[in-house]
Amino acid sequence: MARLVIVSNRLSLPGTTQAAGGLAVALRESLRPRGGLWFGWSGEIAETPAEEARLATRGRITYAAVDLSRAEHELYYLGYANATLWPLLHFRLGLMEYRRDAAHAYLEVNARFARILAKHIEPDDLIWVHDYHLFPLGQELRKLGLANRIGFFLHTPYPPSEVLIALPRNRALIEAVGAYDLVGFQTEDYVRAFLGCVTKIAGGAELERGVFTLNGRRSRAAAFPIGIDTEGFAELARRAATSPETRRLEDSLGGRKLILGVDRLDYSKGIPSRFEAIDALLSDWPDHRRQFTYLQITPHSRSEVAQYRLLRREIEAAAGRINGKFAEFDWSPIRYVNRGFSRASLAGFLRRARIGLVTPLRDGMNLVAKEYVAAQDPADPGVLVLSRFAGAAREFDAALLVNPIDVDEVATALRKGLAMPREERAERWSSMIAVLKANTAATWQEDFLAALAKPPLDFARGAIAEEAEHWVSRVTELGKPVDLLQKS
Repeated sequence: MARLVIVSNRLSLPGTTQAAGGLAVALRESLRPRGGLWFGWSGEIAETPAEEARLATRGRITYAAVDLSRAEHELYYLGYANATLWPLLHFRLGLMEYRRDAAHAYLEVNARFARILAKHIEPDDLIWVHDYHLFPLGQELRKLGLANRIGFFLHTPYPPSEVLIALPRNRALIEAVGAYDLVGFQTEDYVRAFLGCVTKIAGGAELERGVFTLNGRRSRAAAFPIGIDTEGFAELARRAATSPETRRLEDSLGGRKLILGVDRLDYSKGIPSRFEAIDALLSDWPDHRRQFTYLQITPHSRSEVAQYRLLRREIEAAAGRINGKFAEFDWSPIRYVNRGFSRASLAGFLRRARIGLVTPLRDGMNLVAKEYVAAQDPADPGVLVLSRFAGAAREFDAALLVNPIDVDEVATALRKGLAMPREERAERWSSMIAVLKANTAATWQEDFLAALAKPPLDFARGAIAEEAEHWVSRVTELGKPVDLLQKS
């Protein structure tokens, strides 16, 4: 079996206290069964850029960590990756900033990462690059002569050509992605958006089944919806249901139902609109006052970016205003918590919640939605209120799907979820847990790597064979000659 090499912007290093986000957890689950090399930024800032990685091995996984210089952190990470690409990929052009020095630093960091990584690559390695920080990495590896199979997976949304065209030097970015043998997205919608950019902006051509050609190279784009360790998270939630922290939460609720949101601080998550929906719910249906508590857990992120500081103040002001409007001496509707919790504690909280409130304005997938479903008690499950604009909505049609911009629609869904009988909750949950059990983190990894190992031309040939088989069958049904080459 070929060794797997995973590359991501940020490592989840063993033996550290740094919080592991959804992406880090998914990548660790991908490497756990087969082992391999995990390469990426250490999370630390150095005085000067290094040309070597620090190696550490735990079990079957070798970690290769690279520091960023202070200038690289400011320009590559905070600048181009998070102030330019992140808002662009989430369709937020009004928030996008662009600086040429940041764009240059983005390319330079990718080139440096490629030089360091190439020293550790063996000829048969399968290389799997993750997320928007590293769009050009595959192209840089090709420049160094690597002929390995290299795949790329984008965890965020991907905008249509009408949005992407706003990015300066957009064609170069699309052409860089063409250096990968396989490009993976969360949904078919984002595959179509990417292929539209390939043909409309970069001058490439689309063949069959997502196979495309760009600058003389043939690659393939396809959807691989990311999953979670469903059984593992469900077991974690079962154990955490009786943990001291979950019991403290239970006692503090005083028998009230719990609405729970868990998101890092980001404008793509739609948290201000959620708060407005709570205001609408309590204003339009006063009978719900004192009947629930809404707990929003939002660890701070990217606090160096001005937009995030403004967002934090906006959310804090909204929580204070709504609590001031509705709170009583022994109850307030919103608890807004600005720190992270352990994975086990969150699993227990998710299991206890009657409603999981997941309403991003745009999201590639959103693993919190999947973890909420996995955490539920099968005998008395809760209700998932989910944005139509999250990738998870393509799999969870049994959730209460909402437009997060319409606060009245979200409020109505919350009212429905709070009053939903157990039989309907169980029926909806059964539909969603079946999807989770079929599409796990393991199957996501297996499907992607199997496709990566297969040349793109094989998919085009397969499509042609399927098309021929269809027409042979169709002609036979019509009682006409089966020789498709025979002239009529």
